Amino acid sequence: MDTGPDDLGGGGLFGDRLYDALDKRDPMAGSLLIAAPDMPDPNFRRAIIYVIEHDHSGSLGVVITRASETDVETILPGWADLCAAPPVFHVGGPVKPDTGIALVVLSAGVDLSRNPGLQQIESRVHVVDLDSDPDLLRDRIDGMRVFVGYTGWAPGQLQDELDRGDWYVAPSLPSDLLAPARVDVWGAVLRRQDMPLPLYATYVDDGDVN
Repeated sequence: MDTGPDDLGGGGLFGDRLYDALDKRDPMAGSLLIAAPDMPDPNFRRAIIYVIEHDHSGSLGVVITRASETDVETILPGWADLCAAPPVFHVGGPVKPDTGIALVVLSAGVDLSRNPGLQQIESRVHVVDLDSDPDLLRDRIDGMRVFVGYTGWAPGQLQDELDRGDWYVAPSLPSDLLAPARVDVWGAVLRRQDMPLPLYATYVDDGDVN
């Protein structure tokens, strides 16, 4: 990723075990990247990244587990009531922290394919243009998140990190993006994977108690 591949460890004993246990599927738009339990970089410890783009030109995603304390209302008042609780900005990553990326989850059965302000990632999840009219989405979405900054990888860089055991690929659920503050998304995603991954859902940084 753009923080530099040497900045991220996450291999180690736990990384090797988990990587062997998890299906080594290729990431794609809509996938989740689960940080290895012993990820040394505090920016990505116990992080879940939602992949927005992944192709020959590189990869881009947003961390969905880092809520800020800044209300969306303070900067984007027209969008605030569409956001899932808590309606705050989330820190999507270290790249371009002044850039906003908004993701919406359409309600089941809603078809907004002709809405020029939306770009589908997968299923019901779309990127929304914050310059568009929020009223066009009102009562048609389950919720929305606005991220500041993102996480990016140059071509081949994400695969190197996967091979090293820094990240593990898993399918996403729309609810992952809209989880309330009290939910440990990292642990919840691990718990729904095949064994032995759920065993690591309560992993803490103190190795003496794991």
